[in-house]
Amino acid sequence: MLVDLDYFYAQCEELRNPSLKTKPVVVCVYSGRSKDSGAVSTANYVARNYGVKSGMPIFLAKKKLENVEAVFLPVDFQFYEEMSAKVMGILRNFADEFEQVGIDEAYLDVTRRSLGDFGKAEELAKMMKNDLLLQQKLTCSVGVGPNKLVAKIASDETKPDGLTVIRPEQASSFLEPLLVSRLIGVGTKTFEKMLDMGIKRIGDLARHDVQKLIAVFGRILGTYFHNASIGIDNEPVKEKGEAESISRMATLKLDTRDLSITLEKTAELSNDLHQRMLTDKSAFQTVSIIAITTDLGTHTRSKTLDKPSTDVTLIDRTVRELLEKFLSESDLEIRRVGVKLSNFSGVGKNQKQITSYFQTT
Repeated sequence: MLVDLDYFYAQCEELRNPSLKTKPVVVCVYSGRSKDSGAVSTANYVARNYGVKSGMPIFLAKKKLENVEAVFLPVDFQFYEEMSAKVMGILRNFADEFEQVGIDEAYLDVTRRSLGDFGKAEELAKMMKNDLLLQQKLTCSVGVGPNKLVAKIASDETKPDGLTVIRPEQASSFLEPLLVSRLIGVGTKTFEKMLDMGIKRIGDLARHDVQKLIAVFGRILGTYFHNASIGIDNEPVKEKGEAESISRMATLKLDTRDLSITLEKTAELSNDLHQRMLTDKSAFQTVSIIAITTDLGTHTRSKTLDKPSTDVTLIDRTVRELLEKFLSESDLEIRRVGVKLSNFSGVGKNQKQITSYFQTT
């Protein structure tokens, strides 16, 4: 299952103030440069009916909601994280294996408790949605499928408060008519490139010669596109399990896709983290990057090394590899970038959990 909390930030605000439910609610990230500078983080469905969407400049959202009793609110991350923790606690109770992939999304492997029966899995999803509504008064949209890829796409089919179940024998017919842009990794530029190749829908992609895909997109991405188009995804649902981590974020001077510019900033972050790690007398084994893109989406990529290390050059080399991978999969420009070290060894037994999250401007 992929569980996606509906318009989460705005839904949290409606929960905090029920009088907002009938009004357009827009949750914004204000830049502070001027009164209306910044972008929309999310909006409820009342606001979306007026054309407001995530990533839209605040001034444009206000223009679309002129002469409407709309409510514009700043993001309250602490409140949303508290609500998310409560929700994830409920969801975990329904999973054999659990993987949180964002503040408002999680994968659940329910194979064992459903006995591999999609009918039982559907009933389980209904019970889960009901518990979430009763305990936290929040709705979610759920996709149930034979793997993570199909479940993710299925979760977007009926929103808000939806439930879509795709059995293995239905996967191909379900995917075939959908636009290829529904696949993770197919952004605007990749979609345009695929259109030039005569590929518009996932079914077109499935029928396209895999060697030609590899020739255009490279071995890793070309193979991924081929497998995704026919519903193949063997990635397991796996708990992140990063109880200890140190991370650092920075805002880039300009939104960019330039690898060298981004690496200049991450090198500074890596050095700071390395010094902190040495102070704590610990070695890292997992390196992660965090990329916040111009649509305000948060994207992470991680790599776990064969053994723990204290080498700062290894951090930089791994960060480069992860950034290259992200840029090959996304057409979006990066607005903020971060580096995280985790999976430590050599930490003193009496040392408290490390969860540092530094920010610079």
